[in-house]
Amino acid sequence: MTAGGNRRVVALVTGSHFVNHSYIVMLAPLVGVLAARFDVSIAAIGLAIGVQNAVILLLQLPFGYLSDAYSRTLVLAISLIAGTLGAVLTAAATSYAWLIAAQLVVGVGVAGHHPAHYPLLASATSDASRGRAYSVHAFGGAVGLAAPFAVVAATTALGLSWRVAIGAIGVFGAVYSALCLLQFRAVDDDITRPALAERPDERPTLRSVPGRIQSLFRTLVASEGILGLTLLAFLTSVAAWTIRTYTPSLLAGGYGLPDGTASALTSAMLAVGAGLILAGGSLTDRVGAGPVVTAGYAALVVVAALLATLSLPLAGVVVVLLLSGSISFSRPARSTLADRLSARADLGKNFALVTIGISLGGVVAPPAFGYLIEAVGLGASFAAVAAVGALSLGLGWWVVRDAGPDASAGAAVAGDD
Repeated sequence: MTAGGNRRVVALVTGSHFVNHSYIVMLAPLVGVLAARFDVSIAAIGLAIGVQNAVILLLQLPFGYLSDAYSRTLVLAISLIAGTLGAVLTAAATSYAWLIAAQLVVGVGVAGHHPAHYPLLASATSDASRGRAYSVHAFGGAVGLAAPFAVVAATTALGLSWRVAIGAIGVFGAVYSALCLLQFRAVDDDITRPALAERPDERPTLRSVPGRIQSLFRTLVASEGILGLTLLAFLTSVAAWTIRTYTPSLLAGGYGLPDGTASALTSAMLAVGAGLILAGGSLTDRVGAGPVVTAGYAALVVVAALLATLSLPLAGVVVVLLLSGSISFSRPARSTLADRLSARADLGKNFALVTIGISLGGVVAPPAFGYLIEAVGLGASFAAVAAVGALSLGLGWWVVRDAGPDASAGAAVAGDD
């Protein structure tokens, strides 16, 4: 495929990342509204978000296997179609049980996006440009995280229902999904499917499933680096989910801001984080993953600790919120580490394993920190986020050191091998 065709693949996958991430967080700016609407606690809405992430976690390895063994675009199609259906069901929810069921469907859709996206990106790019491709991909995801907060702020300002906000997200996702899947019909098989040598020789049978599972887990646990990245992804996901889910509550309850303003500021925070992702990708290609990982997690510790004081002036809150996007700065570096620690035939499975860490953080953080906020308050809860950031910083340093110079160096070094 031509360079222009490869750029099209990166663009299409980035758009899919935007859509999937908007589905992931569409409940976050509505935690208080939904709790009141369905007469449940904040922690119960956090549990609904956790249910979505539990489904994502459970389906990572099956989707990773399907992507590595058969078709990346099949997994992509399942992801986009099921996620859109889940968004529509969420907008139509009339009870808390319905909301939970809709989040189960959203989870099925979102589960497929990383196992499909990363092998597509790796097949469509060279080593020298992959860090930038991952950063563009992550940028799309970060903007997707910001989009629901902006949509909710806009619909709140217009006096519209929460259903309109989620419905608008679902309609946009449906239109994009149709266009994206049509465009992928023109993409070469060497990008959309694994090489012939990497495909299984025979169809799996029920009798072969236990042996295949054992082989899969032996492959996954063989790399301490990938396991370390999975744990790192879990810790940073806990911090990220807490920040983006409960920052509106922090701004409203801790600093007295109106709900619409709190959602708008949270959207701005995530949008700045998207820009920092691009900077992180460029630096990863130039100076290597190690310095970028260290800088991103160190900034997370400082930002969470400052927010936990609940005593910043309003201008200081705005500045710190914008800087809190620094948690996104290190994402391209983490993806680059996972790429360089993986054999090509294991890319989908390894990225699925790292995504299990991300999803597990999404299972744990919303209900756990929702309960913690109700039990000990916003300040102490965000101080706990700072502690999680400190653990991430230490583990990130260990993973980079253990990976060695070949895995953590920039593109120039990789190109010399």
